[in-house]
Amino acid sequence: MTDVTIQATDGGSFTGYLAEPPSGQGPGIVVIQEIFGVNEQIRDYCDFLAGQGYFALCPDLFWRQEPGVQLTDRTEAEWQKAFKLYQGFNEVKGVDDLIATMELLRDHPGVTGKVGAVGFCLGGKLAYLMATRSDSDATVAYYGVGIDRHLDECAAITRPLLMHIAGKDSFVPPEAQAQIKDTLGGNSLVAIYDYPDQQHAFARTEGQHWDPDAAQAAEERTLAFFREHLF
Repeated sequence: MTDVTIQATDGGSFTGYLAEPPSGQGPGIVVIQEIFGVNEQIRDYCDFLAGQGYFALCPDLFWRQEPGVQLTDRTEAEWQKAFKLYQGFNEVKGVDDLIATMELLRDHPGVTGKVGAVGFCLGGKLAYLMATRSDSDATVAYYGVGIDRHLDECAAITRPLLMHIAGKDSFVPPEAQAQIKDTLGGNSLVAIYDYPDQQHAFARTEGQHWDPDAAQAAEERTLAFFREHLF
């Protein structure tokens, strides 16, 4: 497990946390952070994916504001800082950084076959945008916030996309969820799983709304999806 340097398309560079599979070979997955930066939890998730046979690379998307952000969801001060970083985040440049990350991962020694992406919260929205704007071979979006504002891009989806939607998500109101399902539900490339009793971030381990059973169900579906489309 190591940090790598990624060159931004508009100049400068940023870092990413890379976890490698024990075999030294396998597909790649770009892991897209929440609003808490590349923290211990997201690094642990990269390590978990590496244990499943993937090269997992999570880039620091807040580097233009403050490199190396590592926050938790345990204090009000950290929440306030996370929201401030989110408000100052340039979404277009963030997607560009993710595409640069994906290109680096495709060329990394040992990466064989395909490269996909998975994201949570802010990362869930960015995962959807990777499905519409990049060559990600398979993409998973966990409870993405604001996807309904980009449904006009849905025609650009040409590779498989898996979406996990929390039915009681306080950041994604029912009408937004309905728009997403109505617009994408008929697309054969898109699989949508609904968790009707779950709140936002139900898969964030030990988080306020963590639900072990729902998190495990989503994880199993995600792993099966990646096994089908990346190996």
